[in-house]
Amino acid sequence: MARRADILLVDDEEALRNAAEKILIKEGYRVTAVATGEEGLARFKADGADLLITDLMLPDLDGIEVLRRAKQLRPGVEVIMITGHGSIEKAIEATRLGAYDFIEKPLDKTHLLKAISKAVERQHLANENRQLREQLQQQHTEESLIGNTPAMVVVKKLLRQVAPTDVSILVQGESGTGKEVVADILHALSNRRSGPVVKISCAAIPETLLESELFGYERGAFTGAAGSKPGKFELADGGTLFLDEVAEMSPALQAKLLRVLQDGRFQRLGSNKDQQVDVRLISATHVDLPKAIAAGKFREDLYYRLNVVHIGLPALRDRKDDLPLLADFFLKKYAARMQKDVHSIAAPAVEQLLAHNWPGNIRELENTFQRALAVATVPVIQSFQLLSAPGQTGVAVHGPAVTFPIGTKLAAAEDRLIRETLAVCGGDKEKAAKLLGVSSRTIHRRAAK
Repeated sequence: MARRADILLVDDEEALRNAAEKILIKEGYRVTAVATGEEGLARFKADGADLLITDLMLPDLDGIEVLRRAKQLRPGVEVIMITGHGSIEKAIEATRLGAYDFIEKPLDKTHLLKAISKAVERQHLANENRQLREQLQQQHTEESLIGNTPAMVVVKKLLRQVAPTDVSILVQGESGTGKEVVADILHALSNRRSGPVVKISCAAIPETLLESELFGYERGAFTGAAGSKPGKFELADGGTLFLDEVAEMSPALQAKLLRVLQDGRFQRLGSNKDQQVDVRLISATHVDLPKAIAAGKFREDLYYRLNVVHIGLPALRDRKDDLPLLADFFLKKYAARMQKDVHSIAAPAVEQLLAHNWPGNIRELENTFQRALAVATVPVIQSFQLLSAPGQTGVAVHGPAVTFPIGTKLAAAEDRLIRETLAVCGGDKEKAAKLLGVSSRTIHRRAAK
């Protein structure tokens, strides 16, 4: 019969242990039988088990202690306690500590097999639920990188392929394209997802402080170092470290980073002791690193260490077919967050989104929807406030654009313009009047109409 589960049996009574082992093997279980609690825990630590069956009274350890230690090693293990007469109180305590069931001596074959069957079924169900949760989490994580254009399909496929590995990954793309989102997805789909994910922007921290932030420091390493502090590499041990804007590192710091990538070792500031870490590194930059290497600003050997796998993120202007999906996502997200009854975008407003060049990429689009929802007073967004980029002129506007089809009646156009202006002004009629260059009395009259 095919193996149904791994069972570890701990009981010092040889006759009972041998009899139970024969019954379970005949039923198709794989059984390891030992006489002491210490030996049982050693076997459990080394080989694991789906189910642990232990006597409550053992020559070396109390069965309760075996239960407690086993649960510490593997919380998901199911435990069945074997008890003698007069041990009901301890059996109840064992149940409180996580034992699934307890059976009394002398062992009854039917009762034993029934208890085991139920315990194994419960564990299988728990495993299936855990796997389902992980699958749903992975699906949700992947969906956070929204887009179905060919470029995004390629990115998503590559993410799924490389996430389970430990190779270093370099993510390149313009500011606002979603490099941090990619790092989150890579961690969530990796075998390190139960470990920490630690992030640091090399551009946001002064060069003099970046080294101590990355590698930590000992007490007295510099003025103000009143105590020791672990760095980001130590905090990310067993997990993922995301270095954003890695091109901003100084040459000296690049050399130290290279050493960590080579052997996993580094020293805290003020220390001569090597620290060993196990970290998966994901780096990101908007800089063209080959050009930076040619200009002598970035180490070529470090580039090859970071760029084992390269993921390039397209700019939003190069994948405008994804705009409807992104717009729907941000509309629902911020309408719910701001508790606004806004459910759709008018066609002219959609055209406005498609015509914009999006120099700030996804981040700019998200901010655009936050502004639109913040001032929205009607269920349909009629226009967006698209801000021009620094130095950009002509195409973008500094306020909402209101467009009218040729043939629109003048009165209808005026009414529409007043409604949109009031929406932007949050209903402030005085402010709307100033923007339109009319008296507040005119606005009150037309609004009432």
